[in-house]
Amino acid sequence: MFPLAKNALSLLPVRSIQQTMARQVHQKRTPDFHDKDGNAILASGATVCVATWTYTATHIGIEWDLSPVGRVNPKEWRD
Repeated sequence: MFPLAKNALSLLPVRSIQQTMARQVHQKRTPDFHDKDGNAILASGATVCVATWTYTATHIGIEWDLSPVGRVNPKEWRD
């Protein structure tokens, strides 16, 4: 019977720690900055990024049609 009692006593601290952790998990916490405003800031940042790249891509004068078809004329063949 002594080993059984010894094992039971050795498990008590482990169970109390597990019970304490279980209680802490179930406690309601107050929402912080990321819970309240995180999605709005992420969406506004993505919008600014897309708007900036769109403006840059359309206003800096890049020639997007890089295909030479229709613009390159072959040289005359020499006999």
